[in-house]
Amino acid sequence: MATETGTSSGLSVETESMTAVHWLGVVLALVTAAVHLVLGVRFAPSGLGISFLLAGLGFLGAIALLLVGYRRRLLYLVGVPFTGAQLAIWYALNVLPEGPLAVGAIGTFGAVDKVAQVLLIAVLIYLFRAE
Repeated sequence: MATETGTSSGLSVETESMTAVHWLGVVLALVTAAVHLVLGVRFAPSGLGISFLLAGLGFLGAIALLLVGYRRRLLYLVGVPFTGAQLAIWYALNVLPEGPLAVGAIGTFGAVDKVAQVLLIAVLIYLFRAE
């Protein structure tokens, strides 16, 4: 069974070296990308909506880079602060009493996203240390 698919542009999907932990990271990144894209559409065209859309696209871009095998170790290293920043910004906007969106409660959407992000950070650290 082939695990590499070539394209005319020279890019190819390389999944042969991916482990179950890699695939867990892909699923977690897809979850947080989907949440950000849905929220981005809901809040568009505001600055907040655009930031959600860009974050979602960032996660999708990272998945694409992983699947083509592009500098994976660096991808893991950059992914930790990128995802951590998402957590910090969410906390500042939603949880802190002086935050502009402070609602005092964590909704289901937010909870799913934040659990996925915390787990994604753990996966990225594991992958970085394992390679």
